[in-house]
Amino acid sequence: MGTQYLIDSNIIIDFFNGKLPFPGRQLLSRVELVISVITYIELFSSNNIAIEEYQQLKRFADMTTVHPVNLSIAAETITIRKKYKIKPPDAVIAATAIVHNFTLITRNVSDFKLIDNLKSINPYEV
Repeated sequence: MGTQYLIDSNIIIDFFNGKLPFPGRQLLSRVELVISVITYIELFSSNNIAIEEYQQLKRFADMTTVHPVNLSIAAETITIRKKYKIKPPDAVIAATAIVHNFTLITRNVSDFKLIDNLKSINPYEV
């Protein structure tokens, strides 16, 4: 099996706002749509989301595989939080990628670059 990817919320938002460059859009069109439950929460927790945007995100979310937090991800999140100065949501996303051997697609590579065993790709640089 080839590389599998976990998509960060900033990439989804950039895609829907038309900011993701063509190579990044191409990358997304070729991968299975997989997100963390944290990304799902981040996508829908804005109070200022327009109905049209909500509907687009809902259709997108309905096509994705959403990975919940289980004990393996929780344990890896704890390890990451103890070793690195990283926000809990980002730690859960990183842990999800590590536990499932996903490559994280994110534009915030600086948030994740020091984490051992985490593979990431910036679609702005492909």
